Amino acid sequence: MPTSTDIARDADAAPCILTNAAGSSPVLLVCEHASNRIPAEFGDLGLSEDALTSHIAWDPGALAVAENLSAILDARLIHSTISRLVYDCNRPPEAEDSIPARSERFDIPGNQHLDPRALDRRAEAAYRPFQHLMTRTLNEMQTAVLVTVHSFTPVYFGKPRATEIGILHDTDSRLADEMLTLAGDHLPGLVQRNQPYGPADGVTHTLREHALIQGHLNVMLELRNDLIATTEQQQAMALALARTIAAALANLGVAHDLRVKA
Repeated sequence: MPTSTDIARDADAAPCILTNAAGSSPVLLVCEHASNRIPAEFGDLGLSEDALTSHIAWDPGALAVAENLSAILDARLIHSTISRLVYDCNRPPEAEDSIPARSERFDIPGNQHLDPRALDRRAEAAYRPFQHLMTRTLNEMQTAVLVTVHSFTPVYFGKPRATEIGILHDTDSRLADEMLTLAGDHLPGLVQRNQPYGPADGVTHTLREHALIQGHLNVMLELRNDLIATTEQQQAMALALARTIAAALANLGVAHDLRVKA
């Protein structure tokens, strides 16, 4: 995974990756904004190195937490290897912010005035391979519980955010409800429903596309990135989330052999 001081440019890198493909857990972990990699064909999008390593390009810490969760739960993990500035895999092609022309306070010159062919080339490079991998993996799983992992900046447009962990859902709140009920037993800090974003912000596309239609239990996790900045924080957060997920699934009667490895 790229670090905060490095932008990967590997032209041969796959646009998305499935790890722990033989995992025994019913949970499928997904990290759409895992990387700030800009494939060489898209240049630097007209942005500075600071911008390309900031939170507008990826979700810092999210992949590390997801990888720890994968190890603890023995769960499959799918993650993108392309920056959301090239294409946001948590948005459909028709969404205006699938290729953002502006993110927070940053204008993105390389994303402005794109013609339909350029838009489709972006979707072909990042979105379609990601969707195909998601569909294929879910079809191979007898039981599937979709858990997407994200992070958010503690200060947005100059305003501090009090939320520390967001438990997000769309129209199916079953898993989110159980996790929120259990949050006080397992999760640190201020845990809130559909914060700092919610379905009205268009952030539940992956849940809608791959869980709601099929009836899979699902939840989206938003973690404040200052709380998952170090290896120790990432491991601790993953363990707390794993315990919460395991207990929530048990309460929902999901047949599994989910044992948290701690």
